[in-house]
Amino acid sequence: MNALANFFTRIVSRYMPDPLVVAILLTALTVIFAMLAQGSGFLEVTQYWGDGFWNLLSFTMQMTIILLAGYILARTPLVDRLMNMVVGGIHSPRAAIIVATLCGGVGSWLNWGFGLVLGTLIAQKLGRSVKGLHYPLVIAAAYSGFAVYGVGLSGSVPLLINTPGHFMESVIGLVPLSETIFSPYLITMNLILLVTLPLFNAMLHPKRAEDVIEAKPEPETVLTPTESAAPTLADRLNNSRILGVGMGLFGLLYVVLYLVNGGSVTLNFVNTLFLFLGITLFVTPNRFLAALQDGIKVVSGIIIQYPFYAGILAILSGSGLIVTLANWFVSISSGGTLPIFSFLSAGLINLFVPSGGGQWVIQGPVMMEAARQLHASVPATALAVQIGDQWTNMVQPFWLLPAMAISGLKLKDLMGYMVVITLYLGIVFLATVAIWGMVAA
Repeated sequence: MNALANFFTRIVSRYMPDPLVVAILLTALTVIFAMLAQGSGFLEVTQYWGDGFWNLLSFTMQMTIILLAGYILARTPLVDRLMNMVVGGIHSPRAAIIVATLCGGVGSWLNWGFGLVLGTLIAQKLGRSVKGLHYPLVIAAAYSGFAVYGVGLSGSVPLLINTPGHFMESVIGLVPLSETIFSPYLITMNLILLVTLPLFNAMLHPKRAEDVIEAKPEPETVLTPTESAAPTLADRLNNSRILGVGMGLFGLLYVVLYLVNGGSVTLNFVNTLFLFLGITLFVTPNRFLAALQDGIKVVSGIIIQYPFYAGILAILSGSGLIVTLANWFVSISSGGTLPIFSFLSAGLINLFVPSGGGQWVIQGPVMMEAARQLHASVPATALAVQIGDQWTNMVQPFWLLPAMAISGLKLKDLMGYMVVITLYLGIVFLATVAIWGMVAA
């Protein structure tokens, strides 16, 4: 297994460019596919791209906030103390890999932005405290926990199809979380991953000391809000505990009222909960703003790259390429096997459009119509799309940006391990959607 990981690491370190370059190359590849497979002209494809380049601005803001709010919560003093308690008891490299994977996975299940940041921060702390720990692997292991985000409390597809008024409600109605996130199939899958993925990652640790790359002994980023020696009224307001905690509790009060009144778990609900938890735990507006400024550096890559992926999505949609691809999978499916091909097609499409929600907007209607025609399980087919998305997120440079920004590593340092982890996850995910689809059909 180590030999396989080293092989992919060598290949990736030689040929893998930076994520923005990957987005540009994927744009060019999508243009070529649209012209060859769909017969679209170059100027026509260019028009699709330009018209759709800014189409995901509202969704981009939701995704930015969910990552930013997760980052802020992970940087609160309370969470930082908890992380230090966890890290303090770890002394061996393989134990560190296991802990980083678990923290990334549990955090991502709760909130994918929180998990991305929490896992990477813990991995960073472990890298600086555990002697002989291979730093690229512990960061990759923490990121691998992100593989369960889509079947957790902030998964795009399960939240969207459980949100009243969603764009496919007239076709499939509302699909409760009891049939998706909390179904026996996904609970079992998550438990299997909780046990096996940390052990699998630990097996990848280099055995030879000369192959180990330890973390650089750089000081961690410390949030240092400015507090004047002779505070003015503005300074006192900026550092007011009453304003900070009061605003935080006010937001959390709304969260309670929302749930009491029968509100469901949606993207906006998750964003509201995590944002106001962060405000409350930082106590003062000034401390919160210091964390916010630090977090903006982490999300900046996502903000600038989302329009490029929106353009790719517009080409796929406008040219009909995504429907052609999905329909090909549908044509070879039955009611029992449709979730399998939904999973595989979603994994492929996600390499071009790394957005669970954005991908569902295009692929969801095709798969739900196929499920209706083939009498396949709607929850199984829908979540197979989500699982396919989270599967190839492991090798999608777009979502590795936060981990790279925090850890200081480059894409080539991580991708070799991510390829091997993706192969293992593919076995677990494929078995889950196959059994679910066959039993529920």
